[in-house]
Amino acid sequence: MKLLIKVWCVYFILLAQSVTAQITGTIVDANTNEPLEYATAALFTQKDSILITGVITSQEGFFEIKEVKPGPYYVALSFMGYATRKVEHITLTKNSLSHEIGTIGLILGNQLNEVVIQGERATVIHKIDRQVLDPKKFQNSQGGNAITMIKNIPSVAVDGLGEISIRGSKGFAVLINGKPTQGDATAILAQLPANALESVELITAPSAKYDPEGKGGIINIITKKGAMNGVFTQMNLRGGFPSIQDYDSQEVAQRYGIDATFNKRTDHWNISAGASYQRNDKTGRREGAVFIINQAENKQTFLPSDGERSFDDLSYNGRFNVDFTPNTSDSYSVGFYAGKHTVDRLADIEYYDNNAVTPIGSEDRIYTFQYFNHNLRTRKGDFALGSFDYSHVFSNKSKFSASLLYEYTFLGGPTVNENLGSIDRGVLYQQEYNTNDNPLKGYRATIDYQWKPFSLGVIETGYQYRDLDHTGEFVYERDGVLVPEFSSAISLQRTLHSGYAQLTGTKGKWDYAGGTRLEAMNRKYSEDLKTAAPKETYTLDFVKLFPSVSIQYALSEDSNVKTAYSKRVERTTTLKMNSFAEREHSEVFEQGDNQLKPEFIDLLELGYVKKFDGNTTLNATAYYRHVNNVINRVNTLAYQSNGAVLDSVLNRVYSNVGKSNAFGLEIGAQLQPTKKWSTFLGATIYSYAIDGLFTFEHRDGITRDYVVATEATIFSMNLNATYSFWENASLQFTFNYMSQTNTAQGEDSEFYTPNLALKKSFLQGKLNAVVQWQNMDMGLLKSNEQRITTFKPGEFYTTTNYRYEVDTVSLNLSYTFNGAKNKSKFIKSEFGEKEF
Repeated sequence: MKLLIKVWCVYFILLAQSVTAQITGTIVDANTNEPLEYATAALFTQKDSILITGVITSQEGFFEIKEVKPGPYYVALSFMGYATRKVEHITLTKNSLSHEIGTIGLILGNQLNEVVIQGERATVIHKIDRQVLDPKKFQNSQGGNAITMIKNIPSVAVDGLGEISIRGSKGFAVLINGKPTQGDATAILAQLPANALESVELITAPSAKYDPEGKGGIINIITKKGAMNGVFTQMNLRGGFPSIQDYDSQEVAQRYGIDATFNKRTDHWNISAGASYQRNDKTGRREGAVFIINQAENKQTFLPSDGERSFDDLSYNGRFNVDFTPNTSDSYSVGFYAGKHTVDRLADIEYYDNNAVTPIGSEDRIYTFQYFNHNLRTRKGDFALGSFDYSHVFSNKSKFSASLLYEYTFLGGPTVNENLGSIDRGVLYQQEYNTNDNPLKGYRATIDYQWKPFSLGVIETGYQYRDLDHTGEFVYERDGVLVPEFSSAISLQRTLHSGYAQLTGTKGKWDYAGGTRLEAMNRKYSEDLKTAAPKETYTLDFVKLFPSVSIQYALSEDSNVKTAYSKRVERTTTLKMNSFAEREHSEVFEQGDNQLKPEFIDLLELGYVKKFDGNTTLNATAYYRHVNNVINRVNTLAYQSNGAVLDSVLNRVYSNVGKSNAFGLEIGAQLQPTKKWSTFLGATIYSYAIDGLFTFEHRDGITRDYVVATEATIFSMNLNATYSFWENASLQFTFNYMSQTNTAQGEDSEFYTPNLALKKSFLQGKLNAVVQWQNMDMGLLKSNEQRITTFKPGEFYTTTNYRYEVDTVSLNLSYTFNGAKNKSKFIKSEFGEKEF
């Protein structure tokens, strides 16, 4: 009997020692709730902090630590660029062999109150489907708007006209905190203060769950919110010093601004509010020449010109968001964003006495002329957005979410074009007046559901409804008299129904996501001339599939390779469809095409990411983009009502010009040669070709064919180098460069802007002062300057050099108020804006 008891005792001891448990959980970004794949969960003993084991998370951010013996432990959760977070007092017993720690949010950066951890925060974090950039790493963007931040992304370039392109494409979608806007991307980014940005995400090959809008992909702007309980308040002031360079501008440029962000978070509530007022004027010059050949009348016209081209840019807005989480299953969110944006573009151009009309091939002047052209174009974009979101997590971890969004935007503003006497400005030769007040309303409703029915991964499915109602009243007056043939009422109605299904999962070293989106579009565009002509209506409907797939393979713990395919669409806007001419300035009529087709895009990319010791990362992505129905702005000869060529005016038209192909390589690197010196470099080189034929029919019945065939290799680079003198002071140099670019009918010259910023912190980091020297030139570099040239042999040649203000100096002050004695860690339009 004693022997039997001993045997049983040994058996139970061995059994107890063989009993193991498991710990599971999910790691997400605390601000966006997006899962963090390849984050680390490390298990330590509670008593003496001995490392037991560690695992990495799946694409859904899920981790599972298996075969853990009973005992007290804690788990350290970490990810590059994020603050490490501990989950302590985990006790496993033989009666409790499974422990679920739930969803844990990590915060970007390392910011503690009592303990200061010195470490370089990553400039960019690479995920399977996106790059996440930290705006605080770009000191020259502080005090500006979101564009000043966006232009530092490796794939992004900004030209002299302020237009943003991603890998050479100017079409892309903008999300604000994951919610789509239905407006012009550049205009909405211009209204967001850079100081209010928490992070910026670039998604170049979006999955099927995203709307397929945008041939360049998606830019998702994450605004500041508190990630943990407490109060966060930040205020920023910006003031510009007087202009250094003189551009003979009528008015002195004004540059100043103020913005503030407030956030309060409790266990169940997260309330955020913000407001911004920004004045960001820009002075400059416009030097150009137009050469027009009139074959029918055997004469040619030469128009050299020079004058002021300046911008008065004023915007102010407010934003408010409330999140309510009554329990672990339900979440509600209500958000509002409204503002006003006005840009006055003044072009006062002198057409000199060497303007002349001569026989073709001769210098004998038929007549000469000179005049002064005053052109003031005002563009307004008053907008209001409202959204409601709800989500519910079921007991089986499946999730249902629903969202509603409404957008109202008033677009408009007149253009005044006056030809005056060159010497006596009181002489009025001709006055033209255009107005284009065109409000729009947009609606969006979505429902999404995701669950994990099997081990292959998560299935996501959903439906989206979008509706656009855009009307406009376009009035064209010449010398105070209405011109009926150029005045109209237009209407664009577009309805979209789309549904998607997608599988996302992880298997060993593989991460994958694949799915498709089915979209049905109904478009109705109407024009009603002020003449007796009948109302014209044009419709376009389609049903299309938009598939996508993304695959990533982990070569090792610090390197991976990934590939992706995505089919996209770039929908037309009312601005580009309005076929009635507007007098853009003295020598140009601008109009659209009422039967413009959407662009359809196929995008394929292959990428590699390698992490080295320290804070060094290298990434490279090769990509191919094919576009059908390419939309370009092209020039044609302008005609009078009797069919005669206008000697001194061209027609600028938006039109489908054929197809394009782009093959490119994008390279990015984060380097830290020394503890005090860090560098972020991004470069893109690609071959871009446009090939096609378009036909333009003038209103007088004259039809002309235009062949498009152009190819070029284009290069762009963004450099950001920072040197820290000591703990609270640093100097940063940024350089944005874009090489010569080909267009459908010509080329744009290279464009570059060097910038320098000195940052100093005071009051234990609560007050930050940044002195910015932007567009450095000193009369030597020709920075912030770009020449645009177009031509068609035998018809016209135009060249215009835009010189914008250089050597601007400003001071930005940012003060952060933290409540609750700072015991918590804090994180320091779909339609309308598209028409702006």
